[in-house]
Amino acid sequence: MNFEFSDDQQLLREQARSFLSENCSMKEVRKILEGDAPYDKNLWEKIVNLGWTATTIPEEYEGLGLSYLELCVIAEELGRSLAPIPFSSSVYLATESIVLNGTAEQKSLYLPKLASGELIGCFAANEKDGFLSPETLSTEVSGGKISGEKMPVVDGDTADFAIVFAKNDEQSDASTYIINLDDPDIEKIPLKSIDPSRNQVKLVFHGAHAEPLGNTQEGWKFINTLYDRAAILFAWEQIGGADTALTMAKEYAMDRFAFGRPIGSFQAIKHKLANIYVKNTLARSNCYYGAWALSTNAQEISIAAASARVSSIQAFYYASKENIQTHGGMGFTWEFDCQIPYRRARLLAANIGSENVWQDKLIASIEAARAA
Repeated sequence: MNFEFSDDQQLLREQARSFLSENCSMKEVRKILEGDAPYDKNLWEKIVNLGWTATTIPEEYEGLGLSYLELCVIAEELGRSLAPIPFSSSVYLATESIVLNGTAEQKSLYLPKLASGELIGCFAANEKDGFLSPETLSTEVSGGKISGEKMPVVDGDTADFAIVFAKNDEQSDASTYIINLDDPDIEKIPLKSIDPSRNQVKLVFHGAHAEPLGNTQEGWKFINTLYDRAAILFAWEQIGGADTALTMAKEYAMDRFAFGRPIGSFQAIKHKLANIYVKNTLARSNCYYGAWALSTNAQEISIAAASARVSSIQAFYYASKENIQTHGGMGFTWEFDCQIPYRRARLLAANIGSENVWQDKLIASIEAARAA
């Protein structure tokens, strides 16, 4: 496979990186981490004005109608800046759900508002620890009303609506539903999160109105398709964060002196930084594979998604952990920013399924491809 981003996409990357370096510094991220605001509203408004939330929404629904390659580029730069905004929840999951499975009426109603930033969406599937499966799904819709619980729901306290995965008492398969989070029959319970710059809540449904999202058949097939596509975008965001952790570690190693020399000149630190670079490079190669598969809707998208997801989880966690170690004892203090990429690495690693879940999916996808 010979694949590379175009000159226009490379230019978009440069512009996005420049914009975020000016508008999303570590100081700004820390304000959200330490404050009470659920996200950086000022940054979100600027990103909406740039059209990033409308990137892959078709032009007929007031979107930009660009390819998923542009969205991969944006995802990487948002990950690099560790942006404290609900972009992944609203764009990778909620918007994509409506694009893939919404009716014409639902697309006309929701997509223009998502593109303009008037609405923010989130996705609610998990209910407890462990892998989501037909056996663990208990939230149910009966007579157009939903009952049950979903947790953790990332950006659930920020979003205007949620795409909820639930059983239906009238059919054997599960389905997705659009739920207005302003409904008085919904209870939002804040949850403590390792990354307070991205809020998480427990949603409790007490008979709230549930609008079926598009085709209500083959719900499990749909959620697997959605997760495969979202995993590639999350992977790009994670590799951007991993690169930030590497940069932080490298800059500190060059500036910190011990025994009259920068610690970066010591072999142990050199090897530490080199190992981060190798893991990041391996993950990036898998992200390229994923970007190609997503943009072409390739048959092997499940393999590409799982490969990108597993390697990016590993790279981001390793880079953020070793960044703290490179800083030594000071790296564990609240005053240093090492905690910020580490917190984000842990949050994103669990957002749409853990590393173990995606390793199992990778094995199953490879076996299915061999059997075909």
